[in-house]
Amino acid sequence: MNLLRTYRNWRAYRETVNELGRLSNRQLADLGINRGEIQSIARRAI
Repeated sequence: MNLLRTYRNWRAYRETVNELGRLSNRQLADLGINRGEIQSIARRAI
């Protein structure tokens, strides 16, 4: 069970990083995010 949960968390993290990474700097700024924060935001999302 723990392995499955870890995998799902990793997938959620990667999807969040990928989605935020596809946004332009302007779109990120509109959300109050800069590129350097993407990974930490993705970690908090899981």
